[in-house]
Amino acid sequence: MGDLAELMQSYADFKSLNDLNGECSTCIPGVSFYRASKGSGKQPLLYQSGIIVIGQGHKQIHLGEESVRYGPGDYLVVGVPMPLECEAFSDDGLPLLGLSIKVSQQTLHNLVNQLTHESFKTDHNYSNERVCLDLGLKSECINEALNNTFKRLLMTLHNDADAKILGPAIVEEVVYRVLTGGNGHVLFDLARHDGHYARIAKVLNRLHHEYAEPITVESLAEQANMSLSGFHRAFRQVTTETPLQYLKKVRLNKAKDLILLEGRRANDAGMLVGYASPSQFSREFKRHFNATPKSLVG
Repeated sequence: MGDLAELMQSYADFKSLNDLNGECSTCIPGVSFYRASKGSGKQPLLYQSGIIVIGQGHKQIHLGEESVRYGPGDYLVVGVPMPLECEAFSDDGLPLLGLSIKVSQQTLHNLVNQLTHESFKTDHNYSNERVCLDLGLKSECINEALNNTFKRLLMTLHNDADAKILGPAIVEEVVYRVLTGGNGHVLFDLARHDGHYARIAKVLNRLHHEYAEPITVESLAEQANMSLSGFHRAFRQVTTETPLQYLKKVRLNKAKDLILLEGRRANDAGMLVGYASPSQFSREFKRHFNATPKSLVG
């Protein structure tokens, strides 16, 4: 898969991104480029849903007791946003390079409807909800067809006009290749409005948009149209967390972004994400990140 690494490095050269440490948007909506000069130890992160491909370096992600390793030759499907821990490793002293692709609901539903019309079936038995409700986080080897699609996407990014005009169609092809691949069921399940996985995904969307509001587990279960016990069980199957544990991690990650990216004071960040008590915010922040909020700004 060396071609992907070469194309990613070429893109970094083209866009003068060789000092980037993190993610930046590209000219193609929903597609972001990732670069890091060196690896990093295990740290809490919030992975957004989508498709991730690494061209250089590799990562180890930890979710509860589960662990997923991915690097060159793999792609990752993240069905729902996931608070998790991640380790990043540089290979041979070279920077880590990758792409992440956000899957729009419109694209997903259009493709799923067409595949359903063509009687396409995944390997999973949809009559068994417990089979479908596995972790919304899957790593899979890149096959030749998907590798060629990723290469064309990267080549398109080398010309802004090509990227804006041709890029969305290539992204749609990437989603199609993933849907028809080994982990396509993760995205298929999201498109099934009546399935438990899709219901939990909608609840997670609410948590990521209304995290600062008072939220009860009962209201979330009602939104999912599930019993309280059934909702708890389904939520843990998808995220490995209880609803309140998940909400707490979302709030803490959002607060960290407010402090680091927007320069907010610690107490203000805590209040903005829904904490009424500064001492509770500071205590839970330190427990989660192994650092105090104030230490982030020196």
